[in-house]
Amino acid sequence: MSDPHLLLIGEGLALGMPRRDMLPEYHRWENDARTILGYGNQWAQAWEVRESGWERQRGNSRYQQFEIVRLEDRAAIGVTVLQINTFVQTAEFVVVLAPEARGKGYATEATRLTLDWAFHLGALRMVWLKVLEPNRAGIAAYEKAGFRQSGRLRKSGYWLGQPVDELLMDALPEDFPGPSAVAAAVQ
Repeated sequence: MSDPHLLLIGEGLALGMPRRDMLPEYHRWENDARTILGYGNQWAQAWEVRESGWERQRGNSRYQQFEIVRLEDRAAIGVTVLQINTFVQTAEFVVVLAPEARGKGYATEATRLTLDWAFHLGALRMVWLKVLEPNRAGIAAYEKAGFRQSGRLRKSGYWLGQPVDELLMDALPEDFPGPSAVAAAVQ
């Protein structure tokens, strides 16, 4: 595996460039049963589909992906994505953590670092996400990172085979809780 190329360093995590040689790990994380449950999907994605999507994603300036790297051992533990709408300078946020990295507080810092980049380098006006209402851990992590609940899509997702509401959450630059790793890096 290649060494991570770190872009933005936080307290315990960093955002790095995604690496092609990590694609099998990304695919494993995305196809974990808890990831599939959390996104309201029903089925795993075939390797061939994931692999063919890699080049399209990397060549799409509206699809900005970051690898989440744990600083203590420089291990990749997840990815975040900003799917940017360049017409209105907003983006949808997505995070996937490795199964073994969940429950350790990493989602909050990874989300905060991605918002820091989005607002202070990407000059986005707003970042939003959808989360299934039963995903209490995800909602708490997003709120700690600066997201606020802004709406509800009734019975639009599935949790353990049952229809559930999806909550819409958004963050504005003034919601960013700081400290800014971007500001620290340029001083």
